[in-house]
Amino acid sequence: MHPIILIPARLGSTRLPHKPLADIGGAPMIVHVLRRALEADIGPVAVACGEAEIAAAVRAAGGTAIMTDPALPSGSDRIFAALRLLDPDEKFDTIINLQGDLPTIPPSMLRAVLTPLQDTGYDIATLVAPITSAAEAAAPSVVKAATAFAPGQSIAPALYFSRAAVPSGDGPLWHHIGLYAYRSAALARFVSLPESALERREKLEQLRALEAGMRIGAAQVDHAPFGVDTEQDLERIRKEVENVLF
Repeated sequence: MHPIILIPARLGSTRLPHKPLADIGGAPMIVHVLRRALEADIGPVAVACGEAEIAAAVRAAGGTAIMTDPALPSGSDRIFAALRLLDPDEKFDTIINLQGDLPTIPPSMLRAVLTPLQDTGYDIATLVAPITSAAEAAAPSVVKAATAFAPGQSIAPALYFSRAAVPSGDGPLWHHIGLYAYRSAALARFVSLPESALERREKLEQLRALEAGMRIGAAQVDHAPFGVDTEQDLERIRKEVENVLF
């Protein structure tokens, strides 16, 4: 595989305005995410920016920033637009879509998300982690993946995603981590598809791929990384980073 990591970022968050530029330990959040991606050491890294302010912060930190239309509807559309500018000769066959609100994601997870694509039957790869509490299982903000791992295996097909606690019955529940690796042809196909019925209902764009017959492979990791969505999340991550720095 010849992967590239692309990080979509825009300023339009409603719950935490200007989220990518939020200061964490003296650096914007998007710069922390950029650093984690570079630490994975699996290929080039670029930020697909919706606004010039984000691009300026990334470039000031020595990173690569690609300007994209701020009106693009999703992170997937944004990374695809950046990819066409960065890679017109299509040298990269695998594209990792890393959310810009995961400032402490372990670089090992970026390597782990590539493993399902070693199976040629998968178009897209993602990660899941065990759900460890009833509150986590009940929270609509925690997306669940319906998948079943055979004994001793850490990769399995993802059959459905929901904000509800699926599947029912006894057994583990899996917290979906919003990190994806696409084959280049799969990303091009995905962004060309119309929004699907289940995608609209659950407000989960990965269901568009499943409804179109694309296969998603899920790799199991120990825990879900902490994502920043609210002011409270931001304060928590600032304290964690301060403890590490000082």
